Amino acid sequence: MSEADEQPVTDSAIARRGRVRRRRTGWRNADVLRTAALVIAMYVLVRLFWFANMLFFTAFLGLLFGLAVSSGVDGLARWRIPRGVSAALIVVGFLGILSAFGAWIAPTIHQQGIELQRRLPDAIDRAGSWVDAHRGGVIGMVFGGLATEARTDSAATNAAPAAAPTAGAADSTQAAAMVRQRINAQLGGLSRYLFPFISSTIEVVAGILIIIFLSIYIAVDPGTYRTGIMHLFPRRRRARAGEVLSAIAQVLRRWLVTQLIAMAVIGVVTTIVLLVLRVQAAFALGLLSGLFEFIPTFGPIISALPAVAMGFLDSPEKAAYVALAYMLVQFMENHLLIPLLMKGGIDLPPVLTILSQALMALVFGFIGLMVAVPILAATMVAVKMLYVEDIVGDPQLGAGENPARGVEA
Repeated sequence: MSEADEQPVTDSAIARRGRVRRRRTGWRNADVLRTAALVIAMYVLVRLFWFANMLFFTAFLGLLFGLAVSSGVDGLARWRIPRGVSAALIVVGFLGILSAFGAWIAPTIHQQGIELQRRLPDAIDRAGSWVDAHRGGVIGMVFGGLATEARTDSAATNAAPAAAPTAGAADSTQAAAMVRQRINAQLGGLSRYLFPFISSTIEVVAGILIIIFLSIYIAVDPGTYRTGIMHLFPRRRRARAGEVLSAIAQVLRRWLVTQLIAMAVIGVVTTIVLLVLRVQAAFALGLLSGLFEFIPTFGPIISALPAVAMGFLDSPEKAAYVALAYMLVQFMENHLLIPLLMKGGIDLPPVLTILSQALMALVFGFIGLMVAVPILAATMVAVKMLYVEDIVGDPQLGAGENPARGVEA
């Protein structure tokens, strides 16, 4: 065949390619419908999450505890104990230990809790008066607002006897009661901001039951849920998706176990320190420190405030000792306990951790603050494995290292 015969064929092929290319660059009706359906579905999912965010976060906590229970079930499987029996034994045993410990310490905690509620306003009042007396220094610059309120309350208290000299004692008592009422109102507002999810007892009980049952079901048969998630990915991507899910599961499991151990250690150590310093309501304050340890960064700060305030009942020096003791306990935790439990792992930048916690707290309240760090840890694992390693090509881990040794927050 000559070159003249081949030329029309070549031109025709080029023309067809051009027409195909022009057709592919345009939006067909099917493409428009598919894109619109995808946008609508994403909008519905976002609205559903926003409407039922409490349920989703509760389910996440159930998943978190389910991963921890699953580790214990895997250990008991060596003794040929069925997974359903093992999961129930672990959960019931854990709850039984907590109930026994609570029953043993409940009278003391109840008595000290009442004492803490009764004396805490006086402690805050003394702390405000002390700050007001030192308002000329750095402390006054930092706590200027508190000093102003304390000075205003003090002036109102002193003005009452002058207005009615015949009822000086009654007026003073009434003014002091007004100060306590105002402080209690401020604390109540803080509690409503930090604990909106415990406003209803039914919601709390329902949330705890959901977490318990989810943890049992996930620990009994985790393979079913993993297989279901794998079907959402294309076949060629399932192997990598399985690696990412395994890494996230190991990270969350290690983080939760570490936090539970840290909660117990910090609660016991803080109680002992407060008993040595002879701070009132030491057991209640120690329990509060242990519970708030579940929230990194902000939890220790929140739990230290009432302890420092209770120290002001005796003297500003004792309050300073209490604050110093809390700082030393946190220093020992961050530099000895957590590294010993984690033994390396995926580091979360402190700035990113604080910002994520602040954002989740502002948007979703206290429960958002609780789950901010584990959600951030899971997200960091996915970003490092799927983007930094697979797309950018930068190796984040050395050869042979476990990609999910833990999370250090």
